[in-house]
Amino acid sequence: MKSILSVVDQLNWGVVIVMCATLGLAPFSPPHIVEKLSMLIRGNLIKPLDWFDLLLHGVPWILLILKIMVSVIKGK
Repeated sequence: MKSILSVVDQLNWGVVIVMCATLGLAPFSPPHIVEKLSMLIRGNLIKPLDWFDLLLHGVPWILLILKIMVSVIKGK
């Protein structure tokens, strides 16, 4: 776990933010991540492609959350 956090710490803030703004929100009307999360909440996330979409569009947001957590812990 320590190695994952060190990799996340080395990521550039700009890269993570651009990933969230592009891949994390694409397509922009409505954002795919919002659609997939609502499907997950309703229990309609059944197809493997839907799970892949959730993972693909969710990874940038997970990286951003981890980057914020690492920064808070390190006191940056």
